[in-house]
Amino acid sequence: MPASETLQKAWDEANSLIENGEPEKALGILRDVAWSECKNDTQRSQTSRYAADAGMLWGEMDANAQKKRWQKAYKNYKTSLDFNPKDKETRRRMNKLASMMDENGISINSGFQMFSEGNPTPIGILTIVVASMIFLTSFKVVTEAIDPEGIGLWNALSGDDSSNIVLMNSTVVLEISYVDSSDTRIDVDVEIEMKPDFAPIHVENFLKLTSDGKYDNTEFHRIIDDFMIQGGDIDHLEGRGGYAGQWFGFCDGQARNSSDDCDSSSWTIPDETSSENPGLLHESCTISMAKTSPPNTGGSQFFLIPEDSEPHHLDGVHTVFGEIVSGCNHITAISEVPTTGSDNPVNTVQLKNAYIMM
Repeated sequence: MPASETLQKAWDEANSLIENGEPEKALGILRDVAWSECKNDTQRSQTSRYAADAGMLWGEMDANAQKKRWQKAYKNYKTSLDFNPKDKETRRRMNKLASMMDENGISINSGFQMFSEGNPTPIGILTIVVASMIFLTSFKVVTEAIDPEGIGLWNALSGDDSSNIVLMNSTVVLEISYVDSSDTRIDVDVEIEMKPDFAPIHVENFLKLTSDGKYDNTEFHRIIDDFMIQGGDIDHLEGRGGYAGQWFGFCDGQARNSSDDCDSSSWTIPDETSSENPGLLHESCTISMAKTSPPNTGGSQFFLIPEDSEPHHLDGVHTVFGEIVSGCNHITAISEVPTTGSDNPVNTVQLKNAYIMM
């Protein structure tokens, strides 16, 4: 459905005001006129994107209110993508804003904050402690009702049972160290939002490896400009090793009923993508599972796609299981570092730490 004359006029006026450095007036038109004229998700997506553009500019112009303006703008970009997830231009603008916020030490979320720049705030620490006490108390009551001896709880917590409790709707923070274009080694944070609705096994495996500290002090061993950066070799750090975080029923890509005859170093996970049902696509600023040519051979290695890459030839072959929501500019910068003829970085790119931000 084409935009009505009133809606198109409102868009044009808003964009003109943005170009002329009047974002506040642009937001007023978008809020008071354009939004009520939207008749479908495409129009709502575009209106939200224009509002985000105005908010981003307003934050640049008003340093005192920059945090609030940019957080609201980021939210509007997310709203725009909720209405139209395939809008690549909106995603690029959102990633640009996220990079600007990251460089200025501004957290993406507004309001109550448990974490700031990857670290728990005082309120966050208190909340975590209280929530943990409530959770453990309630969990104890439930488990005593259905498992008086506490055997199931012990197995889950000790790792003797594969049915672990996993925080599926999580964001993983990667603390990466690399040498930038000025030959200075810097430490950066990259936040990745998991997508369990599309690839639950891959998310569970990644979170398990992360929570077990398997990714700490590993390296990004393979880097190709305009393509991706690859890491996650928890064995040899150079791309020859890696395995699943727990037993998912596959040994070196072959389905097995039991792990009894399969060493843990050979555990792999099943593919959650196919040509008929590719799931999430290999868009810029996403994370996907590395594997060998045979199916179901993913383990711990993964690759991150920079802002200037969209390797759709991998759709339906490799499983995308998350989205980089902050720090994608660093992934782009890392993808451009000097490499050897074997695609190994000349200067070590280290994944110093990986943790789950709840």
